Order: sequence, then structure tokens, then C-alpha cells
Amino acid sequence: MPFKKPHQTADQASIVKKNDGSFEIKPKGLNIIWGNDLRYWKTITDNGAELIQVSWLEVSGKVGPVKVGETYVVKFDIEVKDTGFGWGNTEVLIMAKIGKKGSYKYKPVKLACGDNGYIPKANEEQLEITVTVGEKDLDLHFGLYEVWSGKWKGGLIIKKAEVTKKS
Repeated sequence: MPFKKPHQTADQASIVKKNDGSFEIKPKGLNIIWGNDLRYWKTITDNGAELIQVSWLEVSGKVGPVKVGETYVVKFDIEVKDTGFGWGNTEVLIMAKIGKKGSYKYKPVKLACGDNGYIPKANEEQLEITVTVGEKDLDLHFGLYEVWSGKWKGGLIIKKAEVTKKS
């Protein structure tokens, strides 16, 4: 039996660049730690990635090229099932940086059972990142992380990620 890698690697065909320069990243377009291990994630499709349980949540992606002088907003469309667990009193970080060697900006968010929609929520401060003049590596790296608490968590469904130009 051939060895199957435990982590999902992004499928570029699942990243859609729109005419306005924004990006829609379907779940198969994301790098998901333990994503190929059915003990931790259900089979991942372009319609969703459902977390069974992990203590190390690391979901990341990369889009580009982005345009110098533009500001981008990074968000995830998620659902936390009513049977979800491990989210109380735990912050999840949405992070982004320009270029592989760039500095991360981040936005902490709290998740709760029954949450459904975008994070950060529309009425919350958004994670914005500006591409400054002089940037040579024009890839925008982003992710959703909870790797610090050591708590087991589950019941999260990732529907998609979006990187949109700030209007």
C-alpha cells in the first residue's frame, strides 16, 4: 500500500482569481495540517472541510500576485456545529503577511457552537493587509490557527476563504 501524506497540500485549481483581483479559496485550495488523516478531518472537498478533532489547528493558503498599493481583507466562511467542542475561551487567529519573509498581521476571533458565516464577523474589525511599495514577493500568505492552547477541538466546517480588495 503506498504511503499517503498526512497533510493536505493546496490544489491550485481550487483557487479562483476574480476579475476584480480578489480571490476565493475553496477548501481543497488550502494547506491543512492532518487534512488527509480521517481520524482528524472528514474527506475534504471543494464544498467543505469538516474538522473531527485536532489539538493543532493549522489551515493556510497563498494567493498572488497581489498589487502594490492595494489593501486586502482576509476572512474565512465557517460553521461550528452545535456538537462542536473545545472552542470556549480559546482564541483562533486569522493571520496574513505579504511575501514569504513578511511580518504577520493577525486578528484574534472567538468561535462558539452554532456560529455560521464569516470570521471576522461583519461588525468586527477586519484583518487588513496593505501591499507596500518596494515589495518584491507579491504572494499573500494567510491562515487560520489555534496551535497554542493544546486543547482538543472539533466540529468546525471551513466552507471557503476569501482575500478581497478593500473597497
